[in-house]
Amino acid sequence: MNTRKQQLDAFNRLLDIMDELREKCPWDRKQTLESLRHLTIEEVYELGDAILDNNLEELKKELGDVLLHIVFYAKIGSEKKAFDIADIANAISDKLIDRHPHIYGDISVENEEEVKQNWEKLKLKEGKQSVLEGVPRSLPAVVKANRIQDKVAGVGFDWEEPHQVWEKVQEELNELNEEIVSGNQENIEKEFGDVLFSLINYARFIKVNPENALEKTNKKFISRFQYLEKKSKEIGKELSDMTLAEMDVFWNEAKTFYK
Repeated sequence: MNTRKQQLDAFNRLLDIMDELREKCPWDRKQTLESLRHLTIEEVYELGDAILDNNLEELKKELGDVLLHIVFYAKIGSEKKAFDIADIANAISDKLIDRHPHIYGDISVENEEEVKQNWEKLKLKEGKQSVLEGVPRSLPAVVKANRIQDKVAGVGFDWEEPHQVWEKVQEELNELNEEIVSGNQENIEKEFGDVLFSLINYARFIKVNPENALEKTNKKFISRFQYLEKKSKEIGKELSDMTLAEMDVFWNEAKTFYK
């Protein structure tokens, strides 16, 4: 692995390249905070894919792309005389020290849960009016629900036992079924949302990240379905011309390869 000096030299090299690109490249010169936003979001999703695939070589590349965006924002910030990369690094360093009084202060904690609870209390002391202020509005709904539940649990608003949460899931499922029978589409949607919210909450109690779990299922389904498509071509049939029974043969084969 690289020494600390080599790491710092590599970072300085990236900063120098960013300066040069901003000055000489028409595309890089044209970019703004707003124009980079959607590209940054895309890069973070690609990073997430590499993590789920456990592809460390790809992970290194995607982390580089994200780091480039951070350096790019810092460069634009310096041009606006608002902040630079040192301000960014110092701000997060100061925050980490302030948020870890059990390391840099005289607070004692017993476990991870106490660390999280202290974290939320410290944020309120910093002037936040609600523990939920830190949940970005534009987060995908599954991720947002998970963050909401995690944050309120940090200040003690939580169930005590996993079985209580599972009972809530079953309660919400029953309410959904009642609305399906009644046929009120608006209420069906509301109750379906409640079911999802309670399932996401239950995931936290059984130590499952719901976003990761769902994405792994998505990837598994895609692999199985693409296997089905491949096999249908091999026998010269379109999927639309196959019966469900015929498709099930290949689907069950796919399940042995993609678990």
